[in-house]
Amino acid sequence: DDIADQVIEMLKGAVAELRLGDPMRNATDIGPVIDQRALDDLEAHKMRMRREAIEIIDPRLPDDCRSGTYVTPAVYEIKKISQLPGEVFGPVLHVIRYSRADLDDVCQEINSSGYGLTLGLHSRIAATAEFVAERVRVGNFYVNRDQIGAVVGSQPFGGEGLSGTGPKAGGPFYLQRFATERVRTVNIAATGGNPELLSLDPEPAHDRKNEPPQ
Repeated sequence: DDIADQVIEMLKGAVAELRLGDPMRNATDIGPVIDQRALDDLEAHKMRMRREAIEIIDPRLPDDCRSGTYVTPAVYEIKKISQLPGEVFGPVLHVIRYSRADLDDVCQEINSSGYGLTLGLHSRIAATAEFVAERVRVGNFYVNRDQIGAVVGSQPFGGEGLSGTGPKAGGPFYLQRFATERVRTVNIAATGGNPELLSLDPEPAHDRKNEPPQ
């Protein structure tokens, strides 16, 4: 609460500077969304937010972006996370004010959403970062940095709940999570020392190339 007004004013200025357009141009910050359905879903979400939330900023669509699936970057202030129907894949930011005394409730509300890919926290207080880390169920928790660009091999990436399947890309156990481990144990002494039972080939040796058994 104590910094919300200042942060929101900074957000308005930052969003106003974003450039929408052809992603092949170096000056472009935001390109088109993937298809018409994504565009329609995002515009419908914006209309809902205008009714149920406070619109902080939603710039006018540039004339050269009227042909294509472009969505202007928008920011809305909502009262609670449960106002969101699910993940919103597009340039839409949702802001919530909260009291520092209610940080535990904020963590629980994040968990109750069911999603748990990445959480970012900006704080110079180590105890605050530890407090949040102990409570939120997310696959990646970034402190004082952006939420993209995990370095493969040193920053494994993967989520929990509705945002993950288990394996974390780039981690030391990534490939093993896709494998099914099977174990075969044969007591050779009980089979008269038959070496063929040790073979991993499921086809018996005497069936290969129609050869008679030895």
